[in-house]
Amino acid sequence: MFTYSLDEYTELRPLAMEHTKPLFELTDRSRDQLRHWLPWVDHVTEVEHTSHFITNALKQGAENGGFTAGVWSKGDLAGVIGFHEINWTNRSVSIGYWLGKGFEGQGLMTSACRVLVDYALVTLDLNRVEIRSATNNKRSRAIPERLGFVLEGVIRQAEKLPKGYVNHAVYGMLQHEWELLR
Repeated sequence: MFTYSLDEYTELRPLAMEHTKPLFELTDRSRDQLRHWLPWVDHVTEVEHTSHFITNALKQGAENGGFTAGVWSKGDLAGVIGFHEINWTNRSVSIGYWLGKGFEGQGLMTSACRVLVDYALVTLDLNRVEIRSATNNKRSRAIPERLGFVLEGVIRQAEKLPKGYVNHAVYGMLQHEWELLR
């Protein structure tokens, strides 16, 4: 994994164990908004849960299966972005992300996603990147739409959240499409 500057105030840094407390605190401060879209939020109730998450992310990265980075804005941890398990056989990956309370609407995640898509399709020479989002999560869906992803379909009742099941919009970007957009 790499550290990558998005602009003079924002960078992506690989998550490390030293980020456990700031990540837990960001999750805790953002809990009310995140629980609408992320099923794991209510299960992260102690710092140790975040420590376990980072340990698993580091293991995945060490095994060349993906990675997880913090999005840092003006020195503060603003959110998380990463590759879910890379499918090396099919040369594809899916990107997951979230921003904490107070960091939305600044273009941080669109910039971070652009970097990860480029890294996946150019540097890693993957063929496909996928982003899924709850159909009602307009802010999350706007990111792949801004980046030129194709809406490939909707998976009904794809995820169970505290208030019930949500449908997922599935967006895809192929390597040859990205080359035309770069």
